[in-house]
Amino acid sequence: MAEANSMSHIVRGVIAQYPRVNRPYRFDQTAGERGKSVPCDPSDDGAKYETGFRMTKEQAKELYKAMTAAYAEKKQAKWPVKLPTPAEVFSEQEDGTYTGKAVLKGAYGEQLTTKPSQYDAKNKKLDDDFMLTTGSKIHLQVTFVPYSMRDHGVSLRLRAIQVIDLKPMEDYSPFGAEDGFSIDEAPESVFGFEIDDTPADVAVAPDTRSEEAPEPVKKVTKKTAPPPKETDDGLGEILSDWE
Repeated sequence: MAEANSMSHIVRGVIAQYPRVNRPYRFDQTAGERGKSVPCDPSDDGAKYETGFRMTKEQAKELYKAMTAAYAEKKQAKWPVKLPTPAEVFSEQEDGTYTGKAVLKGAYGEQLTTKPSQYDAKNKKLDDDFMLTTGSKIHLQVTFVPYSMRDHGVSLRLRAIQVIDLKPMEDYSPFGAEDGFSIDEAPESVFGFEIDDTPADVAVAPDTRSEEAPEPVKKVTKKTAPPPKETDDGLGEILSDWE
């Protein structure tokens, strides 16, 4: 994965975020409540390979410098003189890190692209269907593509990935931990059965309860009708009625 020219660059030691490299994906607005990326053919509209990446401030500075040099080299006469600021190019996170994104479309015009290659830390090529995971430490090879249209900048076109440290894939849960039921602490009886720990040679006391014991009297509590409410279409009434 050597750098071929001034437009090729390797971003080293960044953290992968939401990588989709094993095959092309496109965003489907009809999938789920908010839409999501779904597998597709390279020639489909919107098909692309991509990965976000998280980096330190120093890494972001080095990448921005390289992007600035590439823009200056390819800048045409009517293009803006400088790139947007680093704050506009990258997204700053609460922990002081920065995020960027490298993308390769499944096709440019009618020309299909070559799928980005993936390698392990020993530089051995990984299988075509290898699934890179969020949180993995990687090197990225990208091609700089300076442009000026409605806006201007430098795109990072994804070419190859080297996986330095693969993070195990985790099941996603939309919830957080709370006090309450725990599968690790639940007694066996919760699941509909109990384990009899009584030794076989120990006598069990007879059941002295009467078979004709009267059934317990059920106490009925009358519900008091709530006072009438004033007409209100606000959120407070909705939540009150829900409760």
